[in-house]
Amino acid sequence: MASDQYAIGLKFRKEVLGEEYVEKSLAKADDFNRDFQKMVTEYCWGGSWGRGVLTKQQRSILNLGMLAALNRPHEFKLHFLGALTNGVSIAEIREVLIQIAIYCGVPAGVEAFRIAREVFNEEGIDVSRMDSEGGAA
Repeated sequence: MASDQYAIGLKFRKEVLGEEYVEKSLAKADDFNRDFQKMVTEYCWGGSWGRGVLTKQQRSILNLGMLAALNRPHEFKLHFLGALTNGVSIAEIREVLIQIAIYCGVPAGVEAFRIAREVFNEEGIDVSRMDSEGGAA
């Protein structure tokens, strides 16, 4: 069962975070953290993302809220990219960030919007001219 769960986890991890990122993380594993990388893939990705029921978009939205609340900007940025990959729209992301500001505090919202802008710039996504629904104006 564990090897099946690892394979499922690896599939989801690569789909969400990108094959290059995941392969690089696994290649950098050494005797100190190899078991941790295996555990993350097997339990986090296989045991959670691999369960079905929730869509990848729903899981991405949940992760953004939780990572903002925990003040984990590196992981937030990684999962922000994952949310875009999973098809969470710009309008949905904007609403998630507003919700973060309300429930996690304005500083968490400020940081979330800062990271969003950074990712949009890095990915060449122009959000400067959006209508109220999140589409291009």
